[in-house]
Amino acid sequence: MCSAPKLHDKRVRDIQRQVLGKYKKTHKNIMINMMDILEVDTDRQVVRVEPLANMGQVTALLNSIGWTLPVLPELDDLTVGGLVMGTGIESSSHIYGLFQHICVAYELVLADGSLVRCTEEENADLFHAVPWSCGTLGFLVAAEIKIVPAKPWVKLCYEPVRGLENICKHFSEASQNKQNTFVEDQQNRIAFQALVLQTCGGLPETDCSGVEYIPLRHYYHRHTRSIFWEIQDIIPFGNNPLFRWVFGWMVPPKISLLKLTQGETIRKLYEQHHVVQDMLVPMKHLQDAITRFHQEINVYPLWLCPFTLPPGRGMVHPKGQDEELYVDIGAYGEPRVKHFEATASTRQLEKFVRDVHGFQMLYADVYMDREEFWQMFDGQLYHRLREELGCKDAFPEVYDKICKTARH
Repeated sequence: MCSAPKLHDKRVRDIQRQVLGKYKKTHKNIMINMMDILEVDTDRQVVRVEPLANMGQVTALLNSIGWTLPVLPELDDLTVGGLVMGTGIESSSHIYGLFQHICVAYELVLADGSLVRCTEEENADLFHAVPWSCGTLGFLVAAEIKIVPAKPWVKLCYEPVRGLENICKHFSEASQNKQNTFVEDQQNRIAFQALVLQTCGGLPETDCSGVEYIPLRHYYHRHTRSIFWEIQDIIPFGNNPLFRWVFGWMVPPKISLLKLTQGETIRKLYEQHHVVQDMLVPMKHLQDAITRFHQEINVYPLWLCPFTLPPGRGMVHPKGQDEELYVDIGAYGEPRVKHFEATASTRQLEKFVRDVHGFQMLYADVYMDREEFWQMFDGQLYHRLREELGCKDAFPEVYDKICKTARH
């Protein structure tokens, strides 16, 4: 199945012309209009897509023909480019890893205007360096991603667990059970009550407090309309049943539009009274991590999503040479501690995450200085390639692009 491969080639040439013609001279934005799903190859079990194709598009097409991505991050508007150059996770990541780990090839326009393809075998260093680089090694113009056969429904088992120690133990066990296709935990505030959400491959139905069946695509995008539980803060009456019944079809508002129309005063208020962070820590440190989150920000619910992290040589990999089970701790909401201060409180969490060899997702506000940043991330391969590919005169370093300290 193909959509517009000839137009794709034309669009790639246009990006090459922009890079060679004006980018390094004027540093104006490169116009990238690449949002096609180019090809679904069920024999090779890959889909080839342009960088602005989003998860809503991908599921709509793949699910309709009985296929899916092994890791499909929840929100409709998340793009392939953002998930490759940043990162992406889903409740199937305890089996398949992060979004980067299901990608088999990248096509990039480099600083000299050349088009290269990189895989595990071809331009392998670049292939491993691209994830988390935030577009500072080249412009992504296409990616090939693994696909797997999909069933139309997901069978969910809901299991309440009480007590922090019990939660961490149960969650870790569920995450190690590969018969559970999806594992997710929404940890609530009082007495650390958790709701573990998983498919029932590994649990007898008698052990579940509730079972339901959800169409696969609805499950994938279960957090889209509410942006997890953020909509009640973005729209104060957004969680009212009447609003949801009458105007729910309008939700969610585009985050890009909200940012575009947000004044400086509102932005500062939001920054000082709201937290949006994803911290990735080894599963063995989960209990300590939740305790630190409680002390520093006291934001609930916390979203816990397990993932396996294989060894590697890019910016993000385990400390040793063995695969390790990690967990993404997502904190989205209003801090409930009296001493909360955005910079100081986030820096405390960042330090804890560095100390346990964890990682901070780079879409969020980052307050580390340059030395701290490169303590958290492995920059050895990244910096070497920036030198070899002539990136220093064309693209900012990833730290300068995403860290608040560097931008101020």
